Amino acid sequence: MSTIGRFLELSVQTSDVLESLLFYKTLGFVELEIGDVWEHKYAVVSDGELHIGLHDREFDAPAITFVKPNLAKRARKMSDHGYDFSFMQLGEESFNELRFADRDGHTITMLEARTFHASEEAERDSLCGSLLELTLPVRDTLRAAQFWAPIAPNLLDMREEPTTHMRFDADGVPIGLSESIALNGPSLSFKCQDREALMAALRQHDMDFERYPGFEGAFVEIRAPEGTALFGFKEDFLGESYEVEETGHFEVPV
Repeated sequence: MSTIGRFLELSVQTSDVLESLLFYKTLGFVELEIGDVWEHKYAVVSDGELHIGLHDREFDAPAITFVKPNLAKRARKMSDHGYDFSFMQLGEESFNELRFADRDGHTITMLEARTFHASEEAERDSLCGSLLELTLPVRDTLRAAQFWAPIAPNLLDMREEPTTHMRFDADGVPIGLSESIALNGPSLSFKCQDREALMAALRQHDMDFERYPGFEGAFVEIRAPEGTALFGFKEDFLGESYEVEETGHFEVPV
């Protein structure tokens, strides 16, 4: 398990959990059974690999959320290594939670334990296809990689042209770092095996989408009710442009 734990969910903020829930279920995501941790309205949808947490509360959203047992002990070690937490809730009577940001301001949350239950029913692709990555817009890919490489040292793919793009394995989710100007925030990128079925569903249910939105290789951008962007690709947009060594280990020069 990495420094910050295993990926739990992409946590998004919504004022209408039911509206967002219906959107994702229409696309083929499965609703999961949640625990009783949160007092606010909360739901989770999944395709077996990607989990999206829908939260009706105010926080620095969206947040990439990980689970790390013994969180109080880990928090002390991370503080000693220079991590600056924007939120810290640690105690025997509370559900332990930490928040901090990467170099581009993307929120990362760490929780003491899981907040939902896995389900075999969710282990199938949605209409969007298979997950390529959770894509983060960054100002400088190499600078951003200096933050992510120590906590997600396995480099999965890299492309140098037309802009540098790196994809890391963040213990349960592929994280992509992209300088594309088409990105307005953390987004979800999928390799879609059946474009006709996806586009038919979008039109049938009058969903908010844009064809060929400008993100290199994407044929559609779908906008969820709470604002999350989902991009559909015909194939992996990194292609064969970079051959990763078998170890996958990557170190970025300081």
